[in-house]
Amino acid sequence: MSSAAEQEAVQDPEREAVQDPGTVAAVRAEIVEVQRTEYAEAVRAAAPAPAVWPGAPMPLGARFRVGPDGVAGTNFALWAGGAEAVELCLFDERGVETRCPLTELTHEIWHGFVPGVRPGQRYGYRVHGRWDPWTGARWNAAKLLLDPYARAVDGTFSLPPEVYGHVRDWPDQHVADTVRDDRDSAPHVPKGVVVHDDDDWVEDRRPKTPWADSVIYELHVRGFTKLHPDIPPELRGTYAGLAHPAAIEHLTRLGVTAVELLPVHQFAHEDHLLRRGLHNHWGYNSIGYFAPHADYSASGTAGQQVGEFKRMVRALHDAGIEVILDVVYNHTAEAGELGPMLSLRGIDNRGYYRLEGDPRRYADYTGCGNTLHVVQPQVLRLITDSLRYWVTEMGVDGFRFDLAAALARSMHDVDMLSPFLAVIAQDPVLRRVKLIAEPWDVGNGGYQVGAFPPLWTEWNDRYRDAVRDFWRGALPDVRDLGYRLTGSSDLYAWGGRRPYASVNFVTAHDGFTLRDLVSYEQKHNEANGEGNRDGTNDNRAWNCGVEGESDDPEINRLRRRQLRNLLTTLLLSTGVPMLVAGDEMGRTQGGNNNAYCQDNETGWVDWSLLDQPQWRELTALTARVLTLRRTHPVLRRRAFFSGRAQAPDGLRDLAWFARDGREMTEGDWYAPAATLGLYLSGRDIPGRDARGEPVTDDSFLAVLHAGAEPTSFVLPGAPWGDAYELVLDTSREEQAEAPGTLLHGGTEMTVPARSVLLLRVVE
Repeated sequence: MSSAAEQEAVQDPEREAVQDPGTVAAVRAEIVEVQRTEYAEAVRAAAPAPAVWPGAPMPLGARFRVGPDGVAGTNFALWAGGAEAVELCLFDERGVETRCPLTELTHEIWHGFVPGVRPGQRYGYRVHGRWDPWTGARWNAAKLLLDPYARAVDGTFSLPPEVYGHVRDWPDQHVADTVRDDRDSAPHVPKGVVVHDDDDWVEDRRPKTPWADSVIYELHVRGFTKLHPDIPPELRGTYAGLAHPAAIEHLTRLGVTAVELLPVHQFAHEDHLLRRGLHNHWGYNSIGYFAPHADYSASGTAGQQVGEFKRMVRALHDAGIEVILDVVYNHTAEAGELGPMLSLRGIDNRGYYRLEGDPRRYADYTGCGNTLHVVQPQVLRLITDSLRYWVTEMGVDGFRFDLAAALARSMHDVDMLSPFLAVIAQDPVLRRVKLIAEPWDVGNGGYQVGAFPPLWTEWNDRYRDAVRDFWRGALPDVRDLGYRLTGSSDLYAWGGRRPYASVNFVTAHDGFTLRDLVSYEQKHNEANGEGNRDGTNDNRAWNCGVEGESDDPEINRLRRRQLRNLLTTLLLSTGVPMLVAGDEMGRTQGGNNNAYCQDNETGWVDWSLLDQPQWRELTALTARVLTLRRTHPVLRRRAFFSGRAQAPDGLRDLAWFARDGREMTEGDWYAPAATLGLYLSGRDIPGRDARGEPVTDDSFLAVLHAGAEPTSFVLPGAPWGDAYELVLDTSREEQAEAPGTLLHGGTEMTVPARSVLLLRVVE
């Protein structure tokens, strides 16, 4: 121990407690000798090391190539700032380990070229250095570490005690993280796999769908395909299953333009879930930022998962569907100081993670125990290298960043001029793909909706809340709803941003499904094993009078109508709509609003719902409204409404009407209202088409009525419209292809209770 560390020990009573023989000797004597003996035996049993040539420090990771004198092999490079030594560990098919010291060190990167190492080789690292948790140093060479740049991972993290850098079951948990565990973790952890770079994207045709034309469909690779009857059983739950024509046909029939995949980076299951016999289903617990999650592979885990993922992307691209990844760069699966040692913690704990003033502790802006220190150059490099890899070598089209505010923090506060955002903005690859922020984290000042810079779009939770509140009758007035329906200009009309900066959603993976939103008011998460304490209590839901499933036909009819209202409102709103897989067919999670650990029928899409007429009709309505959106540019605006005419003979591009047919006044916005008329002028669309011609379209009037009783509504007369054709009526269980009802301007029409009417202006 250094003299500085010795001085710290005198000042730190917790540290004294760990080093006091009277406190720890009784237990330590039973553990330490066994640990050291096991580690010594493992070292003696290791196979002789092959020759290691100097190799190169770039690129990081394991890259198979032809080396000096035409000799094939693999170059290994690992950034490990502060480490004293690094051993590359190679494993054969029987699990026998061969340790190869990497002696070349260039700018804190340990590297070497190993002749004869070919694709399919399993490997990991042991990193040597000081064990001094009080200063944040947690090196422990007894632990096999996953390469942060590994492009494939073979095996599963099971998290026995040997996987922890400290003695996990130390009697005094308050200081357990300071007692080093010297048992070998190699038999219990997955290994990286060397992958062959034998693919290119010359023949791939990316859809490159403009933001304004995009419709996002959030899905889980396993959950979406696991129960699909037309996907072969051996492909269900896999990348190959999502690439199957039966899965793609559903997406194209709906009319979505992009799938947003819940995390597919290699992730680990949390210890508290494994102890309860559960698993992390959603995958927001990443540990390998370059590797497709191996459990979703039908073809194998010795590198085959990489090719399978690429084939999935190609199949979706061929169908005109983009692939967006939900990525978790804000934290890792290593959790807090009592978490396992899997990768970054053992490579350089202080270099990768944000630590508190007490370096034993981790800054936690994520609620998951740790936060990556994105201000550090090597962390920023890890993230941006990963992003570029998924774009250039795996073919993806964009990213949704989980808890993006945590990535935008400088030293402490969220900073929209932070290194992360600055690097993304100037990167020639990343600035050209779709970038979606979840614009908040759990730290102070972490809520940043509307604050991300141009290039970025954002999940707009204010849209979600306003639309839910309107349809459950909880809005005090309609001011907020007006903004949300028309692109949220109050949040995004700055810095050149456009309406498509708002990703509109009513539901997401996190929370109730759409059907549960109209069937439950309280969460029912007992199956998660946390005493129903997990998950939000702010559901903004209305159960239509009965909590949970009901046999009452009237309640079920009302619930289906509310589903139609919510879906139609979402898909007609200005901005980018995001649907959640299964919402269009009435999927339920039984009231569980946090099904992150439900890798079972609760968390999977139930395709048998399409055997029931009422849910087939809901799917058909979703597809019909998306067709309307796709064919009418007035519903896909590329600029915010101005409230003014764009042409001398035009109308204002947007107008709002009260039930009596008059335009709404300022006072109307502040008054309680259950009915709202929204007029969209197709003659006043700003911008020009690809040939420079003005963009024109039909004009539409949408009437939203959340009241429990029918109401009257006077249709606006000239100059707004001489006549109106009813296009859509959500009060109807079945939608005719063309309802065809023609009404003249000035007519007083009846709007059914709790319904959306869409009328086209007839010239």
